[in-house]
Amino acid sequence: MKLESLVFGIAGACFGLIAGWTIGVQQAERSPATPLAAAPAAAASAPALLDQDRVRTLEGIAERDAENVEVRVQIGNLYYDAERFELAAPWYEQALELNPSDVNVSTDLGVAYYQMNQPEKALEQFAYSLQVDPGHVKTLLNVGIVRAFGTQDLEGATEAWRQVVDLAPASQEAQVARRALDSIAAAHQGLTGAPSGSNP
Repeated sequence: MKLESLVFGIAGACFGLIAGWTIGVQQAERSPATPLAAAPAAAASAPALLDQDRVRTLEGIAERDAENVEVRVQIGNLYYDAERFELAAPWYEQALELNPSDVNVSTDLGVAYYQMNQPEKALEQFAYSLQVDPGHVKTLLNVGIVRAFGTQDLEGATEAWRQVVDLAPASQEAQVARRALDSIAAAHQGLTGAPSGSNP
């Protein structure tokens, strides 16, 4: 059994909480007028109930107005918050076609891909987000989560989380990243007998 597999087994409980952050972040900070999240929630929320009437109303507006970015983002958010990622993704894709510079929508789309079991596509979307904003810590934190869980790339996850800590050391994203890094370090130390303070 590879060392990385053992690390994931030992650190699984902690990482489960971190992975839940990807959904909780976006749900906690959304409002109908300002649907984009900038800061993570302390804990993941339960999925929101899908307001079908609101979805139908917004879809009607989207059908009549092919250039309305905001309504597409709102529909995507409603599906995303209800954890209907397969329905959220097309609306985020449409919104990005109309406004390619919206890093938050791009990152939410990447998280939706990951939740749809498409980690490579998620990482491609995050790479696009980082082209738009190389210092976007929400994206970097999610890169680490997808690398850790989607592709089992601990080295890549560690690099992404260290960037979060370096770029925004006082942020909530950095707190989550530090917990992830500490879990990796503790798991490696316990498995290899490495001395305290050694690099993961």
